[in-house]
Amino acid sequence: MTLRAFVGQLIAILAMAVAMPASADTHDEVQTSWRLLDYIAVDYIEAVEDGKVTNELEYAEMQEFSASVVERMAALPANAQRAQLVADAEALAEAISAKVEPAVVARDARRLASELIAAFPVPLAPDAVPDLARGAALYAQSCASCHGVSGDGAGPAAEGLDPPPIAFDDVARARERSAFALYQVIGQGLEGTAMPGFSDLPAEDRWSLAYYSGSIAFPEVERGRRIWNDEPAIRARIPDLAALSGLTPAALGEAIGTERADAVMAYLRAHPEAVASDTTGSLALARERLQQSLAAYEAGNKTEARELALSAYLDGFEPLEAVLSTRDADLLASVEIGMAELRAAISRGDPVAAVAEKVNALDVLFYRAETVLAPANASEASAFLGAFAILLREGLEALLIVIAMIAFLRKAERTEVLPFVHGGWLSALGAGALTWVAATYLIGVSGAGRELVEGFGSLFAALVLLSVGIWMHGKSQAGEWQRYIRKTMQHALSRRSAWFLFGLAFLVVYREVFETILFFAALWSQGHTDAILAGAAAAIVLLALIAWAMLRYSRRLPIGTFFAYSSVLIGILAVVLAGKGISGLQEAGLLGITPLPNLPRIPILGIAPALEPVAAQILTLALIALGYWRNRMKGMQSGTPQAETG
Repeated sequence: MTLRAFVGQLIAILAMAVAMPASADTHDEVQTSWRLLDYIAVDYIEAVEDGKVTNELEYAEMQEFSASVVERMAALPANAQRAQLVADAEALAEAISAKVEPAVVARDARRLASELIAAFPVPLAPDAVPDLARGAALYAQSCASCHGVSGDGAGPAAEGLDPPPIAFDDVARARERSAFALYQVIGQGLEGTAMPGFSDLPAEDRWSLAYYSGSIAFPEVERGRRIWNDEPAIRARIPDLAALSGLTPAALGEAIGTERADAVMAYLRAHPEAVASDTTGSLALARERLQQSLAAYEAGNKTEARELALSAYLDGFEPLEAVLSTRDADLLASVEIGMAELRAAISRGDPVAAVAEKVNALDVLFYRAETVLAPANASEASAFLGAFAILLREGLEALLIVIAMIAFLRKAERTEVLPFVHGGWLSALGAGALTWVAATYLIGVSGAGRELVEGFGSLFAALVLLSVGIWMHGKSQAGEWQRYIRKTMQHALSRRSAWFLFGLAFLVVYREVFETILFFAALWSQGHTDAILAGAAAAIVLLALIAWAMLRYSRRLPIGTFFAYSSVLIGILAVVLAGKGISGLQEAGLLGITPLPNLPRIPILGIAPALEPVAAQILTLALIALGYWRNRMKGMQSGTPQAETG
């Protein structure tokens, strides 16, 4: 971000702050107008039938509300849409005066309400999942006296009220009400009726009450659950709380049938957490990308289809991997295999039907993931274990390499180079913190970018470790080490070499920090902050103990034995990083994928169910074996013992 851009943003923020009162007024006017339009759409049918007034009081109310909408639309701040909004509002008022058919008025009122929200956006969804138990308690406390305990509109205080209170158990009327409409009425009341506003209630309470009252007319919760679970197409229609809150059962019924819509809305209004987990937005993006990918593939654009399928994984699903791995590792593996197979199918040019089948199968897996990742399934124990496992897993790889470097320098009595190693890993921690700040507040780091950093970083580290491991194995022979000391030690570890060690320490640590930031961001969104911090602290303590033990006991090992053990450890790490590097480049879309569905994914060993990373690991093993064999042959030719023991 440039200084000019920063100053510009600052000015914009200050301008918004100055204009806050006006914006708040506009916000209220928009909400009131929307509420009136919703009321017209629902209740006009009670006033007019076949071009004749059937209820004078109700009809007069419709005229009053439509006139109020016109007035309020004209008072909105000037923008490109206001003139059309006013014209449409006037047309609606004229239609009501002409006593046109209720279906036409309802359609026009809802269309105008949608146009209003598009021109002057207001929040349409709760910030948190509505609490139905809280909603029931609030209803009993503040609503039952008028609307009735069962929602039949016949509470003890309802007698004599004109118009009478809404009967929430009236299915026909309930089908026309969205949760957002109920939320608006609860907050602001309704002009011309005895319904007061409860603006003093916190927003989360008003949403809870709206969802509870909107659920009264729809009892088929279990049937709705089965439909929701079994049909990905319906879940795709309602990807998040915003979609659910603004949706009426009638609108959903036009798409899937009235009875099925009633059942689905019964389930979702009783269990809004089904669409409201913090993971839903990310999985919704994954679903959207997959559908776009399928559409592109159907249109014959294989390249675009592959890129969209890749984005579905990187930008939609991958941020959730850390949390999902701690709750259902098998499900995580299934999704990763499914995504890889989809990209492979697209690359091969498989029939459209086969690709569509894989997309549908992934959608089913995404629903299972939503269930597993729902806030209700989060616990302090899972948060603790997740944070602990993530930090321990990511930290251990970097720790082993850095400790091996430190132990080597101490064995070689070159402690003056240690500041370069320490500077490398400390700089990596600082760079990781800056990366988090930049990714959170300044720029967006794409999924492909993340995988490229991890992939190339892993491959570079693997190549370095491969050469270092073979070198250390060669020096594990006592005579060879002594000759090395005599011939080269005074020239070894030059300033250039010291900076190389700095770079290696920086790279291996930054790679793990980068990935840890990504995983912890996903974990943090699940809540239980204290448990997450405790898990991270426990992992740090264990890593510190491992580092202490390695440094302590490496001092006691004879130089040859130290080099022999270190070469094995470094060789293993090289194999692990080779697999991770190729997997990262595959996930970034740089390399193709040949799936091996029967091969388990073992992240700690870098094993992935695909031919390419496995081949890279086998090649690395072969190179290590060849290098070790050559070292052994050289040792035998020089007559030196294989390892120093004392």
